Amino acid sequence: MSGAVWGTEARFAVYYAPSRESAWWQAGSAWLARDAESGEPCISPQPEGLARPLADLTEAPRRYGWHGTLVAPFHLAEGVTQQNLLDAAREWAGAQSRFALPVEAATLGDFVALRPADPDGEANMRRLASSALQTLDALRARPSASALARRLAAPLSERQRALLIEWGYPYVFDEFRFHMTLSSSLADAAERATLVAWWQARTAALGPLAIDHAALFVEPAPGEPFVLWQRVPFQTREAK
Repeated sequence: MSGAVWGTEARFAVYYAPSRESAWWQAGSAWLARDAESGEPCISPQPEGLARPLADLTEAPRRYGWHGTLVAPFHLAEGVTQQNLLDAAREWAGAQSRFALPVEAATLGDFVALRPADPDGEANMRRLASSALQTLDALRARPSASALARRLAAPLSERQRALLIEWGYPYVFDEFRFHMTLSSSLADAAERATLVAWWQARTAALGPLAIDHAALFVEPAPGEPFVLWQRVPFQTREAK
């Protein structure tokens, strides 16, 4: 996907995605039944005790690919090219330090996700996401009045409304909660518990995530699956 060129309807996002050669990438892509970098389908596991096929429970996150959001999807501003975005993202990434992130599986509302396992990890991911957002915001197209009104109609706090107006997304800065989505919205608590238990065992085996780069994902057209376009590595120095 590195040489692809997309039209003005494309949306871009800055995500965290595990390294392609890592067991974490393989595990997450298999879970979602799609490799967002190669575009190939993957064979999903079937957790013991789950009545429905796992693929039925992961339809929503499958479209986005295996990731954790740093900067939510946005259109490029007029006059900004995807090369401009890539150059800016590479420069930003080159100033970031690498670190390890312990994670745990949990229910967040009615879906299942991985999240930082401790407050330090949560704070580190919040700082990383905030830095990316502030650095790249000038490249983001502002929404039309009608699009903004539609987004503001969602049930948001006053703080979230203010963030949406200024930054294009309500869950940034102090409202940001890093997570890697593992399921669609699930009404069945037993299904959620089964997925959490499966991933708790997997996280113990896989160990911490290596936060050593970010990735630019693209939604080529509205409703299409997101694809991993480019990975942008962090500096080699480990954070102290």
